[in-house]
Amino acid sequence: MYWDWAEIEMTITEKNITINSELLNREVTCTLLIPDELEVTESLNLLLLNDGQELENLELIQTLEKLYGTNRIKPVLVVAIHAGEDRIQEYGVAGKPDFKKRGSKADVYTAFIKDELLPQVKLQTGISDFETTAYAGFSLGGLSAFDITWNNADVFDKVGVFSGSFWWRSKDLAKGYTEADRIMHAVIKDTAEAPGLKFWLQTGTKDETTDRNKNGIIDAIDDTIDLIKALENKGYTRPADIQYVEIVGGSHDTATWAKAMHKFLTWAFGR
Repeated sequence: MYWDWAEIEMTITEKNITINSELLNREVTCTLLIPDELEVTESLNLLLLNDGQELENLELIQTLEKLYGTNRIKPVLVVAIHAGEDRIQEYGVAGKPDFKKRGSKADVYTAFIKDELLPQVKLQTGISDFETTAYAGFSLGGLSAFDITWNNADVFDKVGVFSGSFWWRSKDLAKGYTEADRIMHAVIKDTAEAPGLKFWLQTGTKDETTDRNKNGIIDAIDDTIDLIKALENKGYTRPADIQYVEIVGGSHDTATWAKAMHKFLTWAFGR
């Protein structure tokens, strides 16, 4: 599927599909944002998005229209995956639940993405190849997107994490927790060969107020900066492989993430 940018103004079609997932044992609603099919000149990109039920609050359609209108991004098929009632079990780090046993179905959710969702998207759209395939998410959904891309670099090229839950830990704070107990940081450290990925990470200075180590920096920022350090220890560099956006006054909410969305989209799919 291709488009001739010189002759058209890009518009977006919104379409809901339902996937009857045998793996998750539930129906999964996905909202597809599809650029209009026109002249054949340019290949399509793919973005998977966790917490797709927040599309309206994220103002994603409006942001895409503005970026298309100013010719700042390449055409993108967005697949916004609506979270279910078991979100806190399906999101997380595959095979590594946290100290409260949350994220116990993260491995199943990963399998759903690879074995059910992607084949269904390709079947329903008739598109089998994409120039770039990215995955993004918010908070716990951001942790999920990071984990899935980290373990499937043969499928994904880029990941975007908005206010990621990189505090996700294997030990309670009151039971001898140390920074080594952060699960995603440990996964990165223990990975023998760094995957061929690029990373976009965002935090807000008002993501939270908690400061575990009393260093004057909130945990959300500390945990993300430490994750970047773990990536750099694997050989990734800034800004070639890693882009970090810190929003002064930014909160842990869709309003902040909506403001940051254009930065992510132009990073992932910019011209």
